[in-house]
This record gives sequence, C-alpha cells and structure tokens, in this order.
Amino acid sequence: MSGFLHAYEGQAERQHRRMQMVKRVVLWGLLAAIAGSIAFYSLRTRSQEQVVKQFLDDLQRQQYQEAYRLWGCTQDAPCKYYPPEEFTQDWGPSSRYAHAAALKVEHVDFCNDGVVFDVAYPNAENIGLWVQRSSNAISFAPWPRCPGRHLQLREFFRSLFS
Repeated sequence: MSGFLHAYEGQAERQHRRMQMVKRVVLWGLLAAIAGSIAFYSLRTRSQEQVVKQFLDDLQRQQYQEAYRLWGCTQDAPCKYYPPEEFTQDWGPSSRYAHAAALKVEHVDFCNDGVVFDVAYPNAENIGLWVQRSSNAISFAPWPRCPGRHLQLREFFRSLFS
C-alpha cells in the first residue's frame, strides 16, 4: 500500500511542476507580445519621422533644393503641381516659415498609406505634412486628414489621463 501512495505523491509533484512551467511559458509569452506590440507601435513611423526631421533640418540650414528633393521633386524634374518657385515661396527665406528652427512636430498620425505630421509654428496655423510610406516623399496632408480607419492609441491614452 505504501508504494501506491508514494507513486501518487510523485505524480502530484510532477503535475505541480508542469503547471508552474505552463504558467511561466504563458507569462513570458504575454510579456513578449506586450513588448513586441510596444516596439511596433513606437517604431512604425520612425522612417517617416526621419524624413520630416531631415526636411526641417534642410530648411533650417537654408538648403532648399535638398528640402525640395524630399518632396520627390528636383530642379531638373520639378513637380507638376508644386514648382520650385512655389516651394521657395512657401518655405524660403521670405516666407512666413523663414525661421525654420521654430517649426516643431506636435502630433503624428499613422494612416494606411502614409503618416501625417502636424507641424506647429508660433503665431501661425499648424501645417499638416504627409509622408507617403511607400516612397517617403513629403507633401501637404490630404483632406480628410487621414482617410480610412486607423488606430489612434496615443490620443486614446491621453484622453484617459487629461
């Protein structure tokens, strides 16, 4: 009879260890999924953020041809609806955004095909810049601002704590 009880105690101990192992695997899986989600949502617009940062840096250094190139246009092959003269009028030294160091990105909105950046300038209306995800070309943001359905997690969490 003692052999029977001894076998039962060993089985209970193995089952307890197995349950602890399952709990650990599930916990580590959840932590990996949460970390992966956080990394994805915080890094998914990184490439487009670098393009906008480069654009603002080019404006600040008054390298307008380089900034124009980020719009997918060059002096040799200008954009049909945004010629270099109009670009310089909008962003050049005599424009209202002449002091490019004051331009700050206030809000980033991830859309299906691109990313919308709200760029603020003191005493002026915010500018919406669109960066196409496939080509990283800049343009003015479309209207409606971000066509189609998309998650706005940052705004959701801000609304909870404000």
